[in-house]
Amino acid sequence: MNPERVDSSHGLVGESQPIRLIRKQIEKLGRSRSPVLLLGESGTGKEVVARAIHNANPCGNFIPIDCGSLVGPLMESELFGHTRGAFTGAAEAKRGLIELADGGTAFFDEIGDLPVEMQVKLLRLLQEREFRPVGSLTQRKVEIRVIAATHRDLIREVERGTFRLDLFYRLNVVTIHLPPLRERAEDIPVLARRFLDRHGPRYTLTNETLDAMITYDWPGNVRELQNCMERMVAMNSGPLLHVGDLPSALQHHLAAQRAGQMSVAVSADPGSAPIPRLHAIPPSGIIPLMEMERRAILAALDSTKGDRVMAAQLLGIGRTTLYRKLKEYRLVS
Repeated sequence: MNPERVDSSHGLVGESQPIRLIRKQIEKLGRSRSPVLLLGESGTGKEVVARAIHNANPCGNFIPIDCGSLVGPLMESELFGHTRGAFTGAAEAKRGLIELADGGTAFFDEIGDLPVEMQVKLLRLLQEREFRPVGSLTQRKVEIRVIAATHRDLIREVERGTFRLDLFYRLNVVTIHLPPLRERAEDIPVLARRFLDRHGPRYTLTNETLDAMITYDWPGNVRELQNCMERMVAMNSGPLLHVGDLPSALQHHLAAQRAGQMSVAVSADPGSAPIPRLHAIPPSGIIPLMEMERRAILAALDSTKGDRVMAAQLLGIGRTTLYRKLKEYRLVS
């Protein structure tokens, strides 16, 4: 199987075991209309999976609903619509997001942010398959598939009283857990290539740059990786993307990683350390933050062969800050 395959119906990039499993779940879910709950950290691609489930058996519209934005007096109208004259300013009748999703899929993104008063109305929608627009005296039938997603621990939210237990059970028919990017690092090269290809085939990552990306934790997950690729293309000095083109978060990661490697070398054989003037590791095994910073600076200078401008860029700090720290740590005369 081609490791760079992107399933046209799924839009899921990668061939790691978790992604393969999710692909199989999507294929099965295309044969049903049961509610689906997507769980995972922000940026893991929950909307991509929701659209994939819809596209596995496409019918009707796919309507994303940002639950975090459903606040204020007009949130019910936003969801269920309203009749003409229902409230001040309602000069015309308006269809809500639920009605727009009739026959298709309503995707409730960040369902954990949905206000409690709206949770009651969503529960009725799931149970009775009907809703009532603001200002209307009659219920309207609707046939929709509901997919919900959240980065929150809904069980904990239930215990806190911020999420209804009965709604949780209604939504939690089928659950898909989306792994963070750090748990499927083998997909990073393919994802990076896919994002770079959007800007044309001319851009290439150096091996050192790719190694730094693979060992990074990516707290923002796939979304952070996508932004990283866009920034590198925007700020690059040529088609070959180097470590110096990486965002500051990855620069700090790489510098800390190099400092850690040097500390291991020092503890194994202090006489063979490539960089002089490193303090020995204390008996506790814990290296003070100032010493870690000192080692990161030395690592950056070693990597750039003493070029302070490039070292500052590698560390993600300004030149004046680097000069100040060089004096502070007595690394210059």
